[in-house]
Amino acid sequence: LSLRFPQKLWKMLESGKFQSVWWSEGGKCVAINKDLFEMEVLGREGQQVFHTQKMKSFMRQLNAYGFTKMQRNFQRSASLPEFLAEEAAASAHSQILYYYNPSFNREHPWLLETCKRR
Repeated sequence: LSLRFPQKLWKMLESGKFQSVWWSEGGKCVAINKDLFEMEVLGREGQQVFHTQKMKSFMRQLNAYGFTKMQRNFQRSASLPEFLAEEAAASAHSQILYYYNPSFNREHPWLLETCKRR
């Protein structure tokens, strides 16, 4: 019996075997390091997790199951050195995508059953 997309993603997050995807916002969001995810998960030879090698297709699956992309809001500092440091951190985070689905919450695994394809 093959798992549905949300169950596969959940198992991946809970396994701790992947560095490119993790829970964020206290288990309410999925954080994905895009470049690393493409290599570590989508680029796997022989044992693909999501039946695709393209990030665009993976993101389409997220959208099909009701995940929405979240924007990260960084508070800017008034001092120039702090501002520059924050800019560097923000650009490092630009490859990190955040997705939210109210039925996909680490604290409430039973909601996973309500995570249906649109």
